[in-house]
Amino acid sequence: MLSFLLKLRTRAQSLFRLSDAHTMLLWSVVVGVLGAFATVAFREGIALLQKAVSGGSGSVVAMAQRLPWSTRIWLPAAGGLIAGLILLLARRGMKQNGHTDYMEAVAIGEGIVPVRVSLWRSVSSLFTIASGGSIGREGPMVQLAALCASLVGRWVHFDPARLRLLVACGAAAGITSAYNAPIAGAFFVTEIVLGSIAMETFGPVVVASVVANITMREFAGYRPPYEMPVFPPVTGLEVLLFVALGVLCGAAAPQFLRLLEQSKRAFSRLPVPLPLRLALGGLVVGVISVWSPEVWGNGYSVVNSILHSPWTWSALVLVLVFKLIATASTAGSGAVGGIFTPTLFVGAVLGSLFGAGMHALWPHATSLPFAYAMVGMGAFLAGATQAPLMAILMIFEMTLSYQVVLPLMLSCVVAYFVARAIGKTSMYEITLHRNREEQAQMRLRATQMRELIREPQTVVTPEASVPEMTRVFLEYPVKYLYVTNAAGHFLGVVALKDITSDLLEKRDTTQRTAADYLQPHFDVLTPDMSLSDALAHFMAFQGERLPVIESVTQPKLMGVVYKTSLLDAYFRMKPAR
Repeated sequence: MLSFLLKLRTRAQSLFRLSDAHTMLLWSVVVGVLGAFATVAFREGIALLQKAVSGGSGSVVAMAQRLPWSTRIWLPAAGGLIAGLILLLARRGMKQNGHTDYMEAVAIGEGIVPVRVSLWRSVSSLFTIASGGSIGREGPMVQLAALCASLVGRWVHFDPARLRLLVACGAAAGITSAYNAPIAGAFFVTEIVLGSIAMETFGPVVVASVVANITMREFAGYRPPYEMPVFPPVTGLEVLLFVALGVLCGAAAPQFLRLLEQSKRAFSRLPVPLPLRLALGGLVVGVISVWSPEVWGNGYSVVNSILHSPWTWSALVLVLVFKLIATASTAGSGAVGGIFTPTLFVGAVLGSLFGAGMHALWPHATSLPFAYAMVGMGAFLAGATQAPLMAILMIFEMTLSYQVVLPLMLSCVVAYFVARAIGKTSMYEITLHRNREEQAQMRLRATQMRELIREPQTVVTPEASVPEMTRVFLEYPVKYLYVTNAAGHFLGVVALKDITSDLLEKRDTTQRTAADYLQPHFDVLTPDMSLSDALAHFMAFQGERLPVIESVTQPKLMGVVYKTSLLDAYFRMKPAR
């Protein structure tokens, strides 16, 4: 049976000529479906918990308006307390210097998203969001989608490079499912997470985004989070007003990020346990909601109201100030969630205020405030994320209007350059900078192979039979098995082509063992070898991995080093320009 499966896989690869790129496209389809299901599961979890807490469904703001003022105060605090206790459980599973966030797993890790920590953090986020915390739900949604992708990649034994790409596909599927924006979801991952756009990576990410979007549309009751009105035509000098809006949003975005960072530092200095810090953050939201219940939740319903109905200046200023305080308190206390949606909220209110002011000055020459609110969402997002292309595409996908393209592009690009001139950090660079400079440049300058060694997994003894070796070849997509003796000393390799040749030619292999196929002369690395020396070995070797032995005199097999890990380490040690 095993020999049949091995021959079937060999013939299938030959018949369909499936390269690594084709295989990645197929797995990105699977990840797109799983990412959509993960998003739906999290949404249903919020709805169930919200119904258990308030006895009703609908938006979190509507829930707050139904509740008495006293309940509005204590409910977010109680939700924060429970969320904090759950976070303590999650912290027990965190490894020191481990990567718990999907961005870290893709940008500076090996694509491994921790299961236990991610699940506990998602449950914590459920309680924060369902109890009215002023934070986005897209963060845990994307994390769960990336977790599904990481599990799939580890199940099929992907090497680090392909595993990171698959996790990026999962993240794109999560963003797409959350915002109904497949193109923007793909560009979010390539612009922010991967840092570059190349067809080798962009293709699978796009496939995952599109598949996730198609899957989401199959669920009953699914609709985009924002209901965009028809964007009016913009002509003449009014285009300059959208440039001014870009300047405003670009100047305000870094201040918004600084507010969040200062809030985090202030809460971290409090001499109280984490659950009490989250409870205090929830209490601030609860007290504010007595006067303004609109501060609850991520702000979807409030933004939709601003886009479709007129708001007074005083109401817009009040909800903006209260929302900034509520978001800073929730995120600063350590609650798990996203800042992406609150960023869109602030951009919409700023744009609406700017549009109302311009419309009051030139009522016959300017569009209504909702047009500026729509563009303001994109401009503020571009300034905060330092990803203008993603912001342009996201608002365009939400509106599906060509009329919005010109003012949107101008505002987003201007906001980007203004924000870069004021402060070079974005909301996501804050996460990545923690280890990128220190660990990926300083430490890697002295990196030896011992720091890149991974478990070999495909090891057999000289007495291994052909069925035993076939089983390993079927489980792991490798070209060589490593042969070691009882003492663990490396003896050589067994090549896949040699065994498949015998099986395809129907030769008798019943008495043959690994010793009969052994190739004793095989290139090896040592743990004290430098990056440059190891790179020279890989340049002369047409393969993805090389074995690592203790020394030439003591050839005990320690593990393997992947070419992709070596190249990643080599390029990361170069200083960024």
